[in-house]
Amino acid sequence: MSEQEYKKLVEAARHNLDKAYVPYSHFPVGAALLMKDNTIISGVNVENVSFGATNCAERTAIFSAIAQGYSKEDFKAMAVAGNTNEYLPPCSICRQVMVEFCDDQFPVYLTREDHEITMMTVGELVPMAFESMDI
Repeated sequence: MSEQEYKKLVEAARHNLDKAYVPYSHFPVGAALLMKDNTIISGVNVENVSFGATNCAERTAIFSAIAQGYSKEDFKAMAVAGNTNEYLPPCSICRQVMVEFCDDQFPVYLTREDHEITMMTVGELVPMAFESMDI
């Protein structure tokens, strides 16, 4: 993936921060999922007073892509953004969803408030992932 492509993806994730629904935590997260056809699917966290019913930005983007007719083979990369001093990684539930839809080399671009970017693969984010019912 070119530097221009991943920077555009990160900017899309950062742009989504203003769309997050976070009346309880006041902690907006934006995600952007790049498809192989170069479409970018947006995601934001959407909170609920019952925190268990909250949906994270990463899952919102993945589920939206599936709802729009894409398949996991269409996924190319993801970016996650927040207003944080450290890189903002996906939560463990989102990581498990990524394992379902992305291979272990799938790139996930993590950002900080100062616009620094690092890339990790799903395999790095989820070592020893639960991937199969065949145990």
